[in-house]
Amino acid sequence: MQSILPRSIPVLGRQGLSGKAMLSTVTHGPGLFGMAMPPGFNAKTAQLATLKSRERGPPSSIDGRLAKTMPPGFKAQVANLDTFKLPERVTGTAGDVKLGQALVGAWRQDGIVQIAMSDKHISLWQDAKLASRRFFRKQHSEKAVCVDSQSYAGYIASGEEVTDGIADYSEIFTITKDLDLSDPRVRAKWPCHGPCPWPDVDMKEPMVRYNESLGAEGEKLLQLAELGLEVSPGSLTRYTRDGWHHTRVLRFPPRNATNGKGKEGRGIGSHTDYGLLVISAQDDVGGLFVRRPDQRERFANWEKSAAGLKEDDDGWIYIPPVEGVHTVILGDMMQYLTNDFLTATPHKVGLNTRERFALAYFHEPSFQAVLKPLDKVSGGMRLGRGKEQEGIHYGTHFTNMFMRNYPDRVTTKRLIAEDRYRLLSTPEMRTLGAAPAS
Repeated sequence: MQSILPRSIPVLGRQGLSGKAMLSTVTHGPGLFGMAMPPGFNAKTAQLATLKSRERGPPSSIDGRLAKTMPPGFKAQVANLDTFKLPERVTGTAGDVKLGQALVGAWRQDGIVQIAMSDKHISLWQDAKLASRRFFRKQHSEKAVCVDSQSYAGYIASGEEVTDGIADYSEIFTITKDLDLSDPRVRAKWPCHGPCPWPDVDMKEPMVRYNESLGAEGEKLLQLAELGLEVSPGSLTRYTRDGWHHTRVLRFPPRNATNGKGKEGRGIGSHTDYGLLVISAQDDVGGLFVRRPDQRERFANWEKSAAGLKEDDDGWIYIPPVEGVHTVILGDMMQYLTNDFLTATPHKVGLNTRERFALAYFHEPSFQAVLKPLDKVSGGMRLGRGKEQEGIHYGTHFTNMFMRNYPDRVTTKRLIAEDRYRLLSTPEMRTLGAAPAS
């Protein structure tokens, strides 16, 4: 697929910055396209958007091309996001500060940012996508053996994952920290710790290379977020030492070729993700929808499940596929750390008329991290003082979420049968803690 955004469009980065997205309301199929100015647009921003639209071509033609990739049966605004370019290194320059502020502003405005891939990232993504296609083309019997009873890594069949009590149609290979059976944490039966059951080296090598590059990108984004939030260096990155990063390699079947276990047209139900950042790439078949931050929609997934949140309501934004970019949304722990100044991004996936491939990398705190809110950042929802002092143990949050999503998986059954869950409260499981950073 050719890029929706022509190369003449300036890539935003350290010099030119704008975090606003242009939106138009679209019903897939016959209908009208109408521009809808997002809240918070001022005259200067609107003028900038108009200039950019002239460079891109008539808004109606852009909107039409974007809308054509939307899965049938959905009504949503179509986002035409600006693309940010990350520096090679974050050193705290004035340009880095401006970029950090723009990223934070875009997350607060739209719940999602779009990052230009480097040439290296493009090559790594192509290799990973090819490996993904090869894996999912295997016979079910070959894929089904790629499961580990101690970690949640490996194959997840279509209909096995559950969101808000309903089976999802996504077919997944999950990559978690790949730990040998001789690792002390595995031998001690820590929950969720174990090997990644790779099917072969042809799958493992390109995925490991791509994940390593995404890990470096995740650290840069956190450093820029620290600058944008005006908090001390390390306020966020202190929690990602030995981060519990993981990846979901995803295939979605065509909407007319499912196994009938889930809800018609639904690939993955509405939910928020668990950690700090989710960096994703998708092929040219659209499917991703997000909800923009809204003060009227309060949720805290670590206290009460946000699964199914507003899934059938209006207000969703369709994120069309754009060649050569990563999209980045926020997770529960970023919301918790910033006291709702930044909020986790509710999102869902619809099934399209063709099969769709995507990859989502989760840049996470350490499994052993105990996170506590940043004192100098607040979106207006301050927690009770006792809760702030107690903090959130990320390993417990991660385990809770995976047990909820995979109640019948062998990993969940073994975790319960061997009473591994109780280990989450032990002191050795909580060795990466910190006082609230300022």
